[in-house]
Amino acid sequence: MSKIPNHIAIIMDGNGRWAQSKKLSRHSGHKAGVEAVRKVIEACAKRKVKNLTLFAFSSENWKRPKAEVNLLMELFLVSLRRELNKLHENNILIRFIGDRTAFAGSLLKQIIKAEELTKKNTGLVLAIAVNYGGRWDIAQATKKVVAGVLAGEYSQEEINPELISKYVCLAEFPEPDLFIRTSGEQRISNYLLWQLAYTELYFTDKHWPDYDEILLDEAIEEFNCRQRRFGKTQEQLNKPIENSLPDNVKGTSKN
Repeated sequence: MSKIPNHIAIIMDGNGRWAQSKKLSRHSGHKAGVEAVRKVIEACAKRKVKNLTLFAFSSENWKRPKAEVNLLMELFLVSLRRELNKLHENNILIRFIGDRTAFAGSLLKQIIKAEELTKKNTGLVLAIAVNYGGRWDIAQATKKVVAGVLAGEYSQEEINPELISKYVCLAEFPEPDLFIRTSGEQRISNYLLWQLAYTELYFTDKHWPDYDEILLDEAIEEFNCRQRRFGKTQEQLNKPIENSLPDNVKGTSKN
């Protein structure tokens, strides 16, 4: 693995299917998924990945049976309480992205506590997307831009992708280099729609509870086989650095 992605974004899919394959309850699958989260966080920290974003609960997941949603919220709260101190001791900075207005008071308090406790940590940045949707993200960013225009902070002519990028979630962090989705589905399901514009997409048939550092390394190895052109041609990428520099800096030496 010659290059480690700065930012990995993951859709942790397949807890229910994993449980079904083992004739277990869906709740058992979600609990096993929490163990996989721990393994992947540890693996990313060990490999010096700077940012890891996990899709824990989408805005569409509220459509699931009420009993399952309640169990998911309870599991999320219990897991956060149990793991917070260990994450803090390992210098991990925790961020939550998504619409928080639907959360119960106990969960919201724990989210705020986690962010406050870890805000000065300098290790892996762990972003957890809960009640998040990519379309919601773009809409809330657009509202902020419009508010800025109405307040006289921007003119209409200044609205461009760069300005909108300042207001989407995770704006202060690099966009994902590698996107991983488990359990065989090959779509991004309203996840980080704006941020994934140039991200390398990787899909695996493995269910999330089976995911571990070996499978993570396979994804990173595949990432290393990709050539990221960002709109440029193959010929441009193959040009020597000297020929790709502006005329006024060609041939100059560093002090």
